[in-house]
Amino acid sequence: MEWYIWIALGVLCMILEIFTPGFFFFALGLGAIITGIFGFASIYVQLCIFAITTTITFLCMKKFAYLLLKKDNVDSNIYALIGKSGIVTKEILPSQKGYVKVESEEWSAVSMDSTETIPEGSIVEIIKLEGNKVFVAQNNKEDSC
Repeated sequence: MEWYIWIALGVLCMILEIFTPGFFFFALGLGAIITGIFGFASIYVQLCIFAITTTITFLCMKKFAYLLLKKDNVDSNIYALIGKSGIVTKEILPSQKGYVKVESEEWSAVSMDSTETIPEGSIVEIIKLEGNKVFVAQNNKEDSC
């Protein structure tokens, strides 16, 4: 096959890649363009070059796409509260709710230990969330919020 046909197919695939998700047409296009460089070879050699370069491009693109699309799982929204410290603004009695201020928000809170009373002003740690209620444990460390 003539070299300019390979180049034209490669450019066409690159244009198609703009309109499709993934790197499928990019790999085909790059393989065709590289094969076009070897247009002087026989058709069997050209097909082998196309197959090899396309396969290598797919494998490289897979690794590149993984690195590009890899996202760190960062807790967001209310789940970012887990592990943070807060100050008790209303005493938490055993098996009853009180209130805790975490950063600038006040949450209804229940003690993880159902026999523990946590006095107002105590520093607590958010252990888990359930709806709009936080479950806390008294923090014995001397750190501030």
